[in-house]
Amino acid sequence: MPKTTPPRTDDELLAATDVAVLLRYGLAQDAFRPALFGDGAVAAAVTLDRMGVVPRSVAFVAKVARAGGLAYAAALPEPLPSPRASAVLRDWLETAARAAAGPEAERHGVRWLTAVAEIMGMRVDSRGAGRRP
Repeated sequence: MPKTTPPRTDDELLAATDVAVLLRYGLAQDAFRPALFGDGAVAAAVTLDRMGVVPRSVAFVAKVARAGGLAYAAALPEPLPSPRASAVLRDWLETAARAAAGPEAERHGVRWLTAVAEIMGMRVDSRGAGRRP
């Protein structure tokens, strides 16, 4: 029987998860990738959602990163509409760009950012149209 983890609140997840560390190790080492795409992606989605970022903004940055690379997306002057959220995302993108040694790791970084946008969208959908946390 597969091991399951007990449910945690968003606050508990955020307190226990360092997204930048998961990006650093999850893009460089296969063993850390499940944590990056699991807790790391959910924590990033919760963080950005709480800052009022809409999923389509993150999806757009993922498309930019897919086309130009993680470093290119990190160098955008304001990747998200809010300066505070932009700073958080830029930090993650810079960390990912440094950790991504090669095209496969770059693809994983873009896939992670796309997953964050998808999780954000599911959270918005689960709350119902137009309701914020």
